[in-house]
Amino acid sequence: MTESNLAQPAHDAAPDAHADAVRYDYDVAIVGAGPVGLALAGWLARRSGTRALRVALIDAREPDASLGDPRALALSHGSRMLLEPLGWPLDTTPIERIHVSQRGYFGRTVIERDEHGVPALGYVVRYGALVHALATAVRSTGCDWIGSSVARAPRQDEHGVWLPIEPLRAPSMTDGNAGAAATQRVVHARLVVNAEGGVYHEAAATRLVAGPHARRDYRQTALVSVVSVSAPQPRVAWERFTREGPLALLPLGGSRQADYALVWCCDPAQAARRMSLSDAQWLAELQWAFGDRMGRFDKVGARAAFPLGLNALTALTDRRIASIGNAAQTLHPVAGQGLNLGLRDAHALVDALAHHGPGPAALHAFAARRALDRRLTISATDALARAFTVDFTPLAALRGLALGALDLVPPLKTALARQMMFGQRR
Repeated sequence: MTESNLAQPAHDAAPDAHADAVRYDYDVAIVGAGPVGLALAGWLARRSGTRALRVALIDAREPDASLGDPRALALSHGSRMLLEPLGWPLDTTPIERIHVSQRGYFGRTVIERDEHGVPALGYVVRYGALVHALATAVRSTGCDWIGSSVARAPRQDEHGVWLPIEPLRAPSMTDGNAGAAATQRVVHARLVVNAEGGVYHEAAATRLVAGPHARRDYRQTALVSVVSVSAPQPRVAWERFTREGPLALLPLGGSRQADYALVWCCDPAQAARRMSLSDAQWLAELQWAFGDRMGRFDKVGARAAFPLGLNALTALTDRRIASIGNAAQTLHPVAGQGLNLGLRDAHALVDALAHHGPGPAALHAFAARRALDRRLTISATDALARAFTVDFTPLAALRGLALGALDLVPPLKTALARQMMFGQRR
């Protein structure tokens, strides 16, 4: 990726209503260089229709800064199919079986990859490895990297978007102008895509896309770590529902295949107490919550805690600005659908731009195409996050029957698995 000189606009605009005399720096400016923003930039470089699109990727943080990020991500088989043309990380662990159960009650279901004719149901990959692979792919394109953050809310009209960004660096003493004010730059783009890591664009202290959004506080905190077990079951992912929230274990592979990425959702007060426990105490409580299906939990790595909530924009677009990924919706981690939904957002936007060009018609088509998949995925994730935490014995028994029924009704089980792998495709 190259850093662009924004003082000189690139070249004249391509066909767009009332824009013949307008000059633009870029056709598409992407704010946020996480996995979804990088994937969008890479796909745009490969599918820009009859003319190459001028694309800018704006983020104050270089992708290589994420190399050491140990967070584990669950990517569906459908996401792998989308990402493979950009380069697939070598260090991934396939998930061939998903075991779902609830603690203290009967009923469970097992989803096997053989049942669905795929090499794996999904893959576990480190955040840093995924970002590195995608950034490498984007660097080989003509996409411009702008190492800045958005300074304030953009201005847009029928011709385009003016996006103010912070300077690449502040003046220093060696510049001989230490007293000079830093000068902001303005990127003029046909379209702006918000791919930042939240519904609110924190760098600008404002939303890039205004409008109503759905919000819910789950009153849960996710405890995240890496744990080791004495009797691992390779390539098996676990989702165990407890009265406090879901507990997920994702296989991380490695030479011993004994390490698992842990996402343990629980009451915020319990989470705060558990964060203060010794390793031995933490592992003992985890053992009690999960059970002995993989033997003994014998090691835990660094721990982190994150509050959980639903925050989803009602409308994905605002004239010439679109939101995708976590900028459009942040979901509960149950079933691991957040990143996969965001990648489908980005891929649908690329298709719309390839067919309609960089204008409002493309954003209208994109929003219409994403409506059903977003509605179903957000609703299903929200329902799972809430339904399995209701501590009412008759309801728990019904949940157990529902889990068991999945194994007895193959069409229903197949529909669930395909939604998790591919979402709703139109």
